[in-house]
Amino acid sequence: MTQHTSLFEVLARHEGVDTEYKAARGGLPKSLWETYSAFANTAGGTLYLGVKEGDDGPSTAGLTEADVDKLRGEFWVTLNNPQKVSANILQEHHVSVEIYQGDAILVIEVPRATRSERPVYIGVDPFKGSYRRNHEGNFRCNEAEVQRMFADRLDQEPVDSRILEYFGFDDLDTASLKQYRNRMASRDPNHAWLTEDDLGLLTKLGGWRKDRRTQQEGLTLAGLLMFGQTQAIQDPLAVPGFHLDYRERLAEDDDIRWSDRLTIDGTWEANLFQFYQRVVQKLSHDPALKVPFRPDRRAQSDAHEALTEALVNALIHADHTGQGGIVVDRFKERFEFSNPGTLLLSQEQLMTGGVSECRSKSLQLMFQLLGVGDKAGSGLDKIRRSWHAHLWQPPSLKETLRPDRVILTLPLISVMPEDVLAQLQQRFGQAFEALSPDEAQTLVIAVLEQQVTNRRLQEMLTLHRVDITQMLSGLVEKGMLVPHGRNRGAYYTLPLAAPTILQVEASFPHKDTRSPHKDASSPHSEEHLPHSDTGKDVPIWEELERIAAPVAETRRTPPETMQATLLLLCRGRFLTLAQLSDLLRRSPKNIGERHIAPLVKAGKLQLRYPNVPNHSRQGYRTVEGVTE
Repeated sequence: MTQHTSLFEVLARHEGVDTEYKAARGGLPKSLWETYSAFANTAGGTLYLGVKEGDDGPSTAGLTEADVDKLRGEFWVTLNNPQKVSANILQEHHVSVEIYQGDAILVIEVPRATRSERPVYIGVDPFKGSYRRNHEGNFRCNEAEVQRMFADRLDQEPVDSRILEYFGFDDLDTASLKQYRNRMASRDPNHAWLTEDDLGLLTKLGGWRKDRRTQQEGLTLAGLLMFGQTQAIQDPLAVPGFHLDYRERLAEDDDIRWSDRLTIDGTWEANLFQFYQRVVQKLSHDPALKVPFRPDRRAQSDAHEALTEALVNALIHADHTGQGGIVVDRFKERFEFSNPGTLLLSQEQLMTGGVSECRSKSLQLMFQLLGVGDKAGSGLDKIRRSWHAHLWQPPSLKETLRPDRVILTLPLISVMPEDVLAQLQQRFGQAFEALSPDEAQTLVIAVLEQQVTNRRLQEMLTLHRVDITQMLSGLVEKGMLVPHGRNRGAYYTLPLAAPTILQVEASFPHKDTRSPHKDASSPHSEEHLPHSDTGKDVPIWEELERIAAPVAETRRTPPETMQATLLLLCRGRFLTLAQLSDLLRRSPKNIGERHIAPLVKAGKLQLRYPNVPNHSRQGYRTVEGVTE
């Protein structure tokens, strides 16, 4: 049980896709179990019992320690009742009690359920009690979604090992099988399987199988997907929704939708092997990757290896019965690899590496014999390390629901923009130049995103979270970062006396600090701190905290007072939503939707990036002449 002086120290995150508040004044809420199921079947999340979400953000519901102890007891009893909940995936450390100003809060951290545990459902009927979660809240899974989760549990019999009744060797493209044999031989000429005939090789690869229980023998789904004829693959009895698409969007003319495209058009046998060969060849000539590259040669660059790994990951981890098929998009500033299905591991497990889970194990073997498709669980880590070495922004991996898809994005944008580096070098001088590359990148992220967290750095860097914690502590000791919050809610910002970070663009009275050579409204303008008569930097953040204090220190504030405070804070400077949230101790969602949006609509606040309303670095400034 931990005492806290700030509610924001208790609430690691604001209510959203992975956080939910329950007042729980009348006992354990029934809707809690829908959220438990949804968190477990999606990406995990945190429940706070004893917290309510009001117009002015979250506040405690007034529960006592006795109330919370009773809730905790009821929670564990229900959780361990298989008639109520299908699985208890929690351990003791997932449930804790926090105290804020005498009020008790029960914190329940629900991890993502493992592949073998999903679906986690309420009651005894998975088709009625399984939930998942998106940004709109919990939703009940439909029958197809539940069936796919059950299919993913069958580790002993991977989905691609299914024998296809009514299909045979005649449904294969013999040219594809021959080309595969040649590629395999070029990599390992002495491989024992090369002495087999086509049926023998296909059997070794898992493309042909005999079921010992039923004595049924025939072509497997893996064999058809890898080497099949297009018409056979798309047959209603096989994979009718099968789709492959590679699209380049590099044309300067916006009227040209694709500068190059490879899709199922009848001009080639569209199986996974042929698609792999053709796409890898296109990647080998990509203008952004200047290192000479040839398929399956050691001389290829690590960037090409990463792209090949990303392509194969999409092919072998896809749920080919899902919607949308395999799509590879090449934009000017990024690659995107998209496949149907869900992640079998959590994002944290994928980032850490070392755990291998594959939906299609025979397909995985087929690609491994070509030298691609890592089985040690280090595929994504290999991609991240390659991108990190090139100083590109890190890969991002996300899931979308309805339809279920996994999207891997590989940006081709530098993580070290020259203008930001110049700002940091000017501010910190020799101390910045002495930093390690990871430390320097951390400060760059703090500039670009206004804050940085351990979890965000785990996505961006190749360091372990413990090493990241030590690095952040070191940057705090050096005076280059300022810590905020605690535990999971901890985040770090640069000392906000510098307007290049805070984006201050106006002067205090009697001082004109704008350069005559720069447009102060430009996002790229060079801004300088107002100076006091003593010649020292004005402590801007302390002044803003003083302005915000009357609101920050109260639970409820009239809308007119909140908006007047916002206008006062934003007078003469652009502030981000994250900064305003920190100052006012309100959730970004609450401030943005209830107060900032109306002020922008009324013409009282202006956007830093008016043409990009959802810009990641969006800021707000009070329009000149507007009073509180």
